[in-house]
Parts: sequence; C-alpha cells; structure tokens
Amino acid sequence: MEPVTLLYLAYTRGGVALSPASSYQEERLQFTESSVEAWSLNTYTRVNSVPCTMPDDMARPLIRERAGGSRHLEASMMTPSTLLIGILGTGDFSRSLARRLVASGYQVVVGSRTPARFTALFPEEAEVTSQMEAANQADLLFVAVYPEHHSTLVHLKPALAGKTLVDVSNGLQIKQEGPSNAQQLADLFPESYVVKGFNTISAWTLQAGPRDGSRQVFLCSDDQNAKSSVMQLCRRMGFIPVDMGLLSSSLEIENLPLYLFPSWRTPIICTLALFVFFYLYNSVRDVLHPYVTAKKNNLYKLPIEIVNVTFPCVALVMLSLVYLPGLIAAFLQLWWGTKYNRFPNWLDHWLIQRKQFGLCSFLCAVLHAIYSLCLPMRKSARFQLINKAYEQVNAGHPDSWVGEEVWRMELYLSVGIMALGLLSLLAVTSLPSVANTVNWREFTFVQSTLGYCALSMATLHTLIFGWNRAFLSAQYYFYMPPTFLLVLILPLAVLLGRVALFLPCVGHRLGQIRRGWEKSRHIRFILPDDDCRNGLENVSNV
Repeated sequence: MEPVTLLYLAYTRGGVALSPASSYQEERLQFTESSVEAWSLNTYTRVNSVPCTMPDDMARPLIRERAGGSRHLEASMMTPSTLLIGILGTGDFSRSLARRLVASGYQVVVGSRTPARFTALFPEEAEVTSQMEAANQADLLFVAVYPEHHSTLVHLKPALAGKTLVDVSNGLQIKQEGPSNAQQLADLFPESYVVKGFNTISAWTLQAGPRDGSRQVFLCSDDQNAKSSVMQLCRRMGFIPVDMGLLSSSLEIENLPLYLFPSWRTPIICTLALFVFFYLYNSVRDVLHPYVTAKKNNLYKLPIEIVNVTFPCVALVMLSLVYLPGLIAAFLQLWWGTKYNRFPNWLDHWLIQRKQFGLCSFLCAVLHAIYSLCLPMRKSARFQLINKAYEQVNAGHPDSWVGEEVWRMELYLSVGIMALGLLSLLAVTSLPSVANTVNWREFTFVQSTLGYCALSMATLHTLIFGWNRAFLSAQYYFYMPPTFLLVLILPLAVLLGRVALFLPCVGHRLGQIRRGWEKSRHIRFILPDDDCRNGLENVSNV
C-alpha cells in the first residue's frame, strides 16, 4: 500500500482550518487500506454524533455584565488592531480619549481611584476599574493625570514594567530648562517605555474628530518600538503623527500649547504702537489745535472720526512693512555679492512674519471701510450738512458744485475700493486651505506682483486724499505736517526700492546672485535667457 500522509487539523479560536505541514510538526502515519477506512468511518461517526462546539472567542461579546451590575472586559486574543488600551485618569481629556479610542475600534480600560463614581461618564464599551487592574490588563497606557500627581502611581510600578506609557500632561508655564514632565515620569518608571504625545490635542478635538482641529500629534521617545506603536495608534484614530526624536525633545513639545501666538506678537505690537501714535497725532491736530486757537470743542470726533482717520494710516504702514524686509534682503545680497551669507536674526524673523503683518494691515483696511460707511449716520454729520445748506442759502449761492472736489472724491473712492479688493485677494490667498491649491509660481504672483499693486493703489489712494494740502501752510497745525505726509514716507521708499530692482544693471546682477553667482569666486555667469549651457560661461579661478 502507498503510505498516506495526514496533516494535523489546526484548531484556532475562530474555528477549524487545515494547516500546512510546514507550520506544525509533520507526522507521517502508515496505514493499510482497511485501517484507513476504519479510521475514517470512526471519525465520521464521532463528528456526527457529537455537536461541534469549537471555541470562538471573537464571537463572544466584549462586554459582559457581572453579578451586581458591573462590567467586565473579556480577555481575547490580542492583535495589533485589538490592543487593550488603558487610561489612568478620569478627567475631561480621559473621557474624550476613551470615546475616540472606542470609535477607532480599540478595547479600552480606564483606571480610577473611585471607579464606581465615574463609570457612568465613560462609554459603555469601556471598562472603568481600579488603577491596579487597569495597569495589569492594558498593553499600552495613557497617563492622563496632572504631573504633580505622577508620584501617586508609584505603587503600579510592578504592573507597568515593560509596558508603554504615553504622557499627555502639560505644564503651567513655559519652561526653558528641564527636566520635562515626561522625563520625570520616565525616572519614576525606569522599567517602562515613556512616550510623550497627545498633549497638543484638546479634549474637544478628540471628541469631535480630527477634522475639526489640528491633526498633527507630536511624539518623542527613547524607545523606537514604543514610539512606533503609538504612531500606529495615532493613524488609526485619524491623526498624523510627527516624530520629534528622543525624549529630550519632550520639553519643547510641552511648551507648544503654552505659546500665545508667538508669530503674531511682533505684528500686533507694531499695529498697536502705530495706532496709538497716529491716534494721538490726529487728536492733537484735529481736537487740541481748534480748542487752543479758537476755543472750539471737537471732542465728539474722538470715537469715530479720529479712529477712522487713524486706521488707514496704520494699514498703509503695515502693508509697507510686508515688503520692506524683502527689499532689505535683496540689497544685502547685492552688497555681499552672494546669497550664501546668513541674514541677521532680526531680518530672518521679520521675513517669517510677513504674513501676519499683511493680515494686520488687511484688518485695519476693513475697519477703515466700515467706519467710513458709518460716517453719514452720525448726528454731527447731519447737523453739519444742515448748517452748510443754511449758510449757502443765506449767502445766495444756489449752486455749490466744485468740479475739482468732485473729481478728487470720485478718484479717491475708486482707488480705495481697488486697493481693498487687492488686499482681500492677498488675505484669502494666505489661508493654508487656499495656498495649498496653487503652485509656487501662482502664489508668488499673487503675493508679490499683486501685493505691490495693492501697495501702489493704497499709496495713490492716500496721495489723492492729500491732493494739494501738502503745499498749504495753513495745514501745518502747530508746525506739524499733515498726517498723510508722515504715512507716505515708508510706502514711497518701498516702491522706489522696488523700481530700483527693476533696473537692468541691478536686476540682472541680483538674478545671477540668486542662481549661485558669487563675487568673491570670480565666476563669469549669465542668465539662461541666452543660448548657453546651464547659464555658465568660462568658469575660471574657482
């Protein structure tokens, strides 16, 4: 008889499956034909006479009611997608985290000092138990307690040994020196693997989903395997993990939520400083001067009129500050003859914050437009209109039409509307959701070319407003020049600097420098407009 090779039946928790001989120890049994038939008949009889009750843990409910109404999380076969996640702590963040983990398909156990008190606050799929039981059951634990209470978890050290701990705590103030909260936690639990993360995610973001908040989660750890497991968990929850390196970076991660608009501080301070300066300057000219010279009370102008005159001053100066650092950088490169020298730190920060300067300028321009629309609604404006009409009738002037004033106002409004429209386009394009839909050339065209057009229109708007008043000595109250003259100094300087860069001798050299030409290396370099190879001609003395 031919020998018959039988393979073991591999019983899995999900049922019965044939397993290849390479996965299990192979046993070859020699049977005769009659013994094979007898064995097959006996097996068939036993299988059909006894009901098949193979264990299927995956078919069991994860949550079972205990006697007394408490819930128990059944232990099942662990796979990467069904890890048992523990949470130590029962605050708002812990509850939101538990909901997000359950929604992502994870089994969750929450450790509390008083589990009966907080059971109703967590999802039904999550088990709320003691801290020790949660530490024993979970494979990965989130430490969601205040850092000053980390020492209360020391009794869990044996249960947490060899497990991954995710520290989600934040400090009360920015710390310039360590150790961080995560490093202190790692010192308390040296046998565990500490990962810093999820501290920049709010409880609302966890509960509402990553689409309603920032999707980035900054992670760092000294153990790569622990960090990888947390990164996989992040992705399953719908977030984007960002690897920040070793645990020594945890201090920087903990400081991130404590910064209050770090990139906005300088632009906002400049905006407020300019507003205060121009507001006081206009108040002296339009309120104090009439009172001193003619005992005329113009205090009613302070809430609306003086504010309305101040906002366009701030907007134009702030818009000029957007493009001034680029000109300074260009002229520095021309002076150095290379693009490889580092800019000063103050110029670096200024270049980075140009977007914030532009948005502050846009805000002031919009407020100026709103205030201007409200001017006719004031009682003072109505009284002045009636008084002028009465004076005109008494003077016997039926027609008060002045063509020059009409044209000036028409041009003034038209150019101002165009400037505000271009500023609106710049502001919309600076939004990340819009900027990500255009390529670099399109973005540069909008922010640079159209930006200078907006600056030109705003400058022309101010020039039309001033008209010929710069040449009238009566406009120099207290020997102070009109406000628009002070405002025009910076934008005109920026526009003249831009025109200088358009000169062929300057623009050509700047283009060479930005393509790698260096004055000190004596490389003869031409732009690729000419018919040459990569724009290089006769490289020597390198």
